[in-house]
Amino acid sequence: MANALPYKPKPGEIPTQPGVYRFRDADGRVLYVGKAKNLRARLSNYFAPLHTLHERTRRMVLTAASVEWTVVASDVESLQLEYMWIQEFSPPFNVRYKDDKSYPYMAITLADEAPRVIVTRNRRIPGARYFGPYPKIWAVHDTIDLMIKVFPIRTCSDASYKKAMATGRPCFPGQIGRCGGPCSMKVTIEEHRAIVDDFVAFMAGGDARFTRELTARMREASAAMDYEAAARYRDRLQAIDAVLSRSSLVLADDTDADLFGIAEDELSAAVQHFVVRGGRVRGVRATTIDKELDISGADLVDQVLQRTYGAANPSEIPRQVLVPTLPDDAAELEQWLQERRGKRVSLQVAQRGRKADLLRTATIKAQQALILHKTRRTSDYT
Repeated sequence: MANALPYKPKPGEIPTQPGVYRFRDADGRVLYVGKAKNLRARLSNYFAPLHTLHERTRRMVLTAASVEWTVVASDVESLQLEYMWIQEFSPPFNVRYKDDKSYPYMAITLADEAPRVIVTRNRRIPGARYFGPYPKIWAVHDTIDLMIKVFPIRTCSDASYKKAMATGRPCFPGQIGRCGGPCSMKVTIEEHRAIVDDFVAFMAGGDARFTRELTARMREASAAMDYEAAARYRDRLQAIDAVLSRSSLVLADDTDADLFGIAEDELSAAVQHFVVRGGRVRGVRATTIDKELDISGADLVDQVLQRTYGAANPSEIPRQVLVPTLPDDAAELEQWLQERRGKRVSLQVAQRGRKADLLRTATIKAQQALILHKTRRTSDYT
C-alpha cells in the first residue's frame, strides 16, 4: 500500500483560514464534507501516514481522488456552508441518520384563512406550526380532542370548509360540535384567529396563563350566579388539566429547552431529543446514526445540532439547548442558532439539578436504543 496519496496538496498550498473542504472520487462524487477553523491543520490529519489513520478514514482517503476547499470569512459561515453542502450532496462518508420511525405531529395550518388542527407526518406544510413528535398517533388525536374543548378551532377538511362558507350552512363536524371554525357559523374569521392564537400559545408552553384566566372567569361567573357559564369554564379547566396530566412538569414552568441524550460506539450512535416547552416534555424524537468516519463526541453533537435546526422554523428553536458535551465551535453554533431564531439561544451542558437529571434520562434512553440497534445490526450478519 502506497503511503502517500497522489492528490495530496503541496506544502503551503492549503490556507490557514477557516473554511469547508470536500473529498471527491474519480467520478467527481462528493465523498465527505467537513469544516475547519484552520484548513491546513485539519486537512493535514487526513494526509498522515496511512497506517496511522482510523480504518474508515483510511478507506475514505483511498477512495477519494481529489480534495478541494473553500475559504470563508468566519467560523459561522463555515458552519452554514458545511450544512448546505451536506444537504446538497449527501456525502456517503458523513454521518447517516436513520429516524426510528416517521413520527406523527400535531399541526396548525396558520397560513390558511381559517387555520385547522390536524394530525400529520408531513413536516413540509407551508406556514404550519408543529407540535410533537408524539410516540403514537392515538396520543395526538386524544390531545386534540381535549384541546378543542378548551380552544374550539377548525378541524374540518378544506372541502367541507369551502362548502360551508359558500352555502352559509355549518359543516358537518360543526353541527355535531367537533369543529369550531367560522364554518360552524358560530364565530367570525377574526374571532377564530384569536382562538387559534390561544391554542398555539398554550401548546407552546403558556398553560399557566390560561389556567389563571379560566379560574378567574369561573369565579366571576359563579359570583354573578351565572352557573351555566361557570360550568363551561369548569369543563374547560378540566380539559386543560387532562392535557397537562399527559406530560408532567419536569422543569420550571418557564423553561423552553431541547435536550439531547447521546450514546455511541465505534460504528453507530443513538440520539434521544427531548422537546421541553413550558417545563413539560412536549415531544420525544429518537434517531440512530451510522458513523462512516471516526469522529469525536463533540463533533457528533455538532452534526446532530446542524441536522436538527438547519431547516427548522424559528419557532421550533428554543431558548436553551442542552447537550452532553460542547463542540469545539460551540460559540459559532450558538451564534448560528441565534441568527436562525432571531432571539438569544444558549448552548450548554447541564451540570446539576433537574436539567442534568432529565439529560441523564435522555442519555439512558439513548443507551437502550443503541443496544437495540446493535442487536438488529448483528442479526443482519447472522
